Amino acid sequence: MLMAHPVVLSNLIEQYETLRVLHAENGSAEVRQRMDDLAYTLCVSTGTRDVDTALIAARHQLPGARPEDDSVLMA
Repeated sequence: MLMAHPVVLSNLIEQYETLRVLHAENGSAEVRQRMDDLAYTLCVSTGTRDVDTALIAARHQLPGARPEDDSVLMA
């Protein structure tokens, strides 16, 4: 399986989290569409099927992540 570059993953995570906050505040269709696009890209980039799993997988692929640490799964 191809792996996305950590910089790309970091950028995707940052954009998604930022838009999640914006969507919570204004909920525009534009923001929702961009969030859907980012969720899809995160899923494809991490080989997952839902955005929450994709975010966890992406964070585990970033430099400094401890692959044996599954504490993020317990939250």
